[in-house]
Amino acid sequence: MITIIYFWRTKARFTPLAIIFMAINKMQLKRLSGVTFIKLLGTGKGESFTPRDADPFRWGMLITINENRIDALDKSFVVKSWQKICTSEYRVVLKPISSHGFWSSKQPFSVDKFEWNGKIAAVTRARIVWRKNLIFWRAVPPVTESLHQSPGLINAIGIGEAPIGLQGTFSIWKDAASLRDFAYKGQAHSEAIRATSAHRWYSEELFARFAVIEERGILA
Repeated sequence: MITIIYFWRTKARFTPLAIIFMAINKMQLKRLSGVTFIKLLGTGKGESFTPRDADPFRWGMLITINENRIDALDKSFVVKSWQKICTSEYRVVLKPISSHGFWSSKQPFSVDKFEWNGKIAAVTRARIVWRKNLIFWRAVPPVTESLHQSPGLINAIGIGEAPIGLQGTFSIWKDAASLRDFAYKGQAHSEAIRATSAHRWYSEELFARFAVIEERGILA
């Protein structure tokens, strides 16, 4: 199975009707054969993970699909509809290298062991315990500042299924070593890992790494 992520920058700010539009998109994509997992996503700067971080002009879709159905997905009504209303599109085809945790009580990424020396993508996501949102937000700035200054980082944005409580990151790295250095050697991230264990602010979390097989467009 392959994971594909699309990000679209739209021509106009989306209204609450976007929620209905995205719900319909999800139902339509479920009818596409070969699909095993779908998430329609809002995006943000990935700096504070609060509502003020949100980018109302950029929306995303993560989908796990059989490799021989990539072309069918690209030509689907849902993708074509987004392309009609966007000013730019970024699409990345990913092959899972590792995945730990759960997303909506599922392990969505099928991992095969293989050697890879190219670009790496990382997806993190978490369901934050509601009463611990404030503690979580206070801990975020040092980590995100460290992330955006990390050697080997190509791009990083915030992603989420909702403005509060369901948040994560999508990042692209030059190589696996750069990502490992940030994750395990960076002081801010190491302290955040310890704080996560102490405060137990996640009710569900996932961290996955992918080989970047193909990119199209620019993540703007």
